[in-house]
Amino acid sequence: MPVTIGRRELIATLGGAAAAWSLTARAQQPALPVIGWIAGGTSKGYAPFAAEFRQGLKGTGYVEGQNVAIEYRWAEGQNDKLPALAADLVQRQVAVIAAAGTPSAFAAKAATATIPVVFSTALDPVEAGLVASLNRPGGNVTGVTNFVAVLAAKQFELLRELVPNPSVIGVLVNPTNNLLTKYITRDVQAAARALGQQIHILNASTEGEIDGAFSTLARLRAGAVIIGADAFFISQRNQIIALAARHTIPAMYFLREFTAAGGLLSYGTSLPDSYRQVGIYAGRILKGEKPADLPVVQPTRFELVINLKTAKTLGLAVPLTMQMTADEVIE
Repeated sequence: MPVTIGRRELIATLGGAAAAWSLTARAQQPALPVIGWIAGGTSKGYAPFAAEFRQGLKGTGYVEGQNVAIEYRWAEGQNDKLPALAADLVQRQVAVIAAAGTPSAFAAKAATATIPVVFSTALDPVEAGLVASLNRPGGNVTGVTNFVAVLAAKQFELLRELVPNPSVIGVLVNPTNNLLTKYITRDVQAAARALGQQIHILNASTEGEIDGAFSTLARLRAGAVIIGADAFFISQRNQIIALAARHTIPAMYFLREFTAAGGLLSYGTSLPDSYRQVGIYAGRILKGEKPADLPVVQPTRFELVINLKTAKTLGLAVPLTMQMTADEVIE
């Protein structure tokens, strides 16, 4: 005897079958590869550099949310949190870890010997122990170095050219960024001894300590200050620039981003380029390349950027020779 199925029953049956097929299809789709991003700075302060990282990824065919996922971890200036953040990414079994900054690089390297790590660092990664060599990193770690830490002596020299005969030059460093602080302090002290220049080392790892450091500079009647390379200082660049202006203290920075935002002058490499390259390497590793075979990328040039408007506000006359040798003069 034929079985009659009503219209409603037929629709319900077909709808259930379609839903079951959809669930099965979704289950069969491969999960997106996940990149773990770890940084010592803040999400707001590092937003432009994270964007460059994603741009680098895009150049290799990976777009966040489409065919790759990114898990972000921010230490918010508290470098002691980085080991736990790195361990969390390892526990989540991410495919690659992108380590933004030197402390992040060491935290990621310590957390895993198997998951590929791509770093951006201001140090010589061989001398610091991150990789075995620049051309053949070995192991699971490679990345980009901008060598900013070894530019402190040159920054000191350029600052003295612009601010002749300062009684005291301050050097602002982050004590929780141990290795970077060690190299910056060593090189500046050596340069200062050679010129008979008095310097004063100031430590800061919080917003309040940065405020206090500039109050100390004002009390010492410091003639200038060098801002040491550090991820937290990058995140706090607007605060640092404002304090230098408020206390009328000429400041040398390590990135163009400081000078473009109103700082006096900077000497260093392009951080956006560095993070774009980190993204490119992360994408290449997702495609199957091994970090041990990817040479550490080194800077090809260093940029001197001068802000003439800020110099005028500070009452400084920038020598014409210095303007001519600068890579960029902001007017």
